[in-house]
Amino acid sequence: MPTTRILPVPEPLEPPLAGHMAKLLPAGMPAPQLFLSVARNAGLFGFLVDSGLIGPTGLLDRRVLAKDLRETIILRTCVATSNDYEFNLHVQTISVRMGLSPAQIADVRAARPSPDHWAPGLIAAMVLVDALVRRLQIGDEEFALARAHFGEEALIEITQLTGLYTGVAMLVALIRPQMDSYGQPRKADA
Repeated sequence: MPTTRILPVPEPLEPPLAGHMAKLLPAGMPAPQLFLSVARNAGLFGFLVDSGLIGPTGLLDRRVLAKDLRETIILRTCVATSNDYEFNLHVQTISVRMGLSPAQIADVRAARPSPDHWAPGLIAAMVLVDALVRRLQIGDEEFALARAHFGEEALIEITQLTGLYTGVAMLVALIRPQMDSYGQPRKADA
């Protein structure tokens, strides 16, 4: 794996950073490497947490979108942006809790996800994500498919969520964090 460009803040964390991490993570869970690197800009990291833009279930979770829809959008955005780091983080920590099955998690990487694993609305959401990320364009057929399953408010929120996780992919490209390995020691710790 390439060398990390922006090293994580060393642990144990100093206050107030420790307090911000405590708002995001279950007790005893190590902080993700990306969080620790973004925390090099302590003011921005604190703002993201204090504003609620980032929370225990990720970015922009206003509890409006269904949990499985939201997680599907996040994972599909990770696939579309080639963001294996964030995909790995979500799969290890939250994807199953948000209602995705192991078969769905495996299938979300498919060019055409199988209707055997997904409700039609979730497939429509993935089609929308692919168009947004890969082309920054939404064809009339793609829009009609998404609109058949989602109202205007949901479509706007899905688009914002996709954009925010595309931004996460940009941070990962900049920082190149080591993969997190929950339940196993990190390579640097082994």
